[in-house]
Amino acid sequence: MSYLRKFLKHKFLVSFSRFKNFKNGSTSQVETFDKLIKPTSRRNDKSVELFVILATGYIFYKTIKYYTLIPTVNAATALGSTPLAGRRRQFNFIADVVETSAPAVVYIEIKDSRRIDFFTGRPTTISNGSGFIIDENGLILTNAHVVTNKPNAKVEVKLIDGSVYHGQVEDIDIVSDLATVRIPAKNLPVMKLGSSSDLKPGEFVVAIGSPLALSNTVTSGVVSSTQRGSAELGLHGKDMHYIQTDAAITFGNSGGPLVNLDGEAIGVNSMKVTAGISFAIPIDYVKAFLKTAKGPKGPDKPKRLYMGITMLTLTPQIIHELQQRNHQIPRDIEKGVLVWKVIYGSPAHAGGLQPGDIVTHIDGKQIQHSNDIYGILAENKTRNLKISINRSGKSMDLTITPEDFS
Repeated sequence: MSYLRKFLKHKFLVSFSRFKNFKNGSTSQVETFDKLIKPTSRRNDKSVELFVILATGYIFYKTIKYYTLIPTVNAATALGSTPLAGRRRQFNFIADVVETSAPAVVYIEIKDSRRIDFFTGRPTTISNGSGFIIDENGLILTNAHVVTNKPNAKVEVKLIDGSVYHGQVEDIDIVSDLATVRIPAKNLPVMKLGSSSDLKPGEFVVAIGSPLALSNTVTSGVVSSTQRGSAELGLHGKDMHYIQTDAAITFGNSGGPLVNLDGEAIGVNSMKVTAGISFAIPIDYVKAFLKTAKGPKGPDKPKRLYMGITMLTLTPQIIHELQQRNHQIPRDIEKGVLVWKVIYGSPAHAGGLQPGDIVTHIDGKQIQHSNDIYGILAENKTRNLKISINRSGKSMDLTITPEDFS
């Protein structure tokens, strides 16, 4: 600023002196003074020019900012001028689906009436799963492998309000793995059945069930495939296309609904291969099953052998996928049936079969598909089965005695 004051003072003196000497007719003193200060004035001129440029830019910036010509971005209003309040209600579509659908989902336990738990004094739980109400008069849909248990087993159904009922199995279809259970209750909340024919890959879905006996657990994901053929999964003879989803499904989810964003059941959770790969039975197959359901069976219904496992046929694609996910699947295994669940207290559990075992032979006969095991169990007689398995790369033999179930 000293340069500016000096410069302005100089200019004033120069102007005043020139005016004064112009009147007196003399300019020699002014010219002499001007020559002495001229180098300094040039430097000051440049400083003043720089100052004027910076001051002009600052004034221009403040003017633009004041009149909001340059828009400001705020993380709290990134989606517009609407405040964050209300977003929770606006975008929580999964919560809306659960609020509508969860009341119709039930928890199912299978109790062994011949074995009493020492601590609770109640019958021992040997299996559990999920289901959902499809009729207000107590009709419940679930998986067949959830309720097909050993003799003297009792089916207990727990509703969302905590009430517990004794259930009666009405219809079972082993091939489609579907079953219905009736409880003595009225005016129950009902799950609306949708359609699986117009389902699209990438569509949001919600899986509701009771994994590990934790009632009404909710997971969500997308539909990975709508047409995963049973032959592709190695389930020959079923002639069914499964819904593949990445919604987390584990033990206890079986029989629970797979729900779309309209709150409609579009599938029945059936099996999990590994994390991110689960399958559900399309609801269109369920509707066909319900049309052929005949209600409670009489005492003369045929008996079948029960072993107490759920299984999946190993195909080259599934074997490769499991090996990629670090599962202990031997490299020399090309065919067989993977045991992915063993029901506690079942003949398979008593015989030493474990989840993850690969069944390769039964009584010396090579097992290539799950239907091979179903064919053996369909024989109407009880006998010991010598089962050859591969467990973590080691071969071993087990003896299992299936039981009859009605």
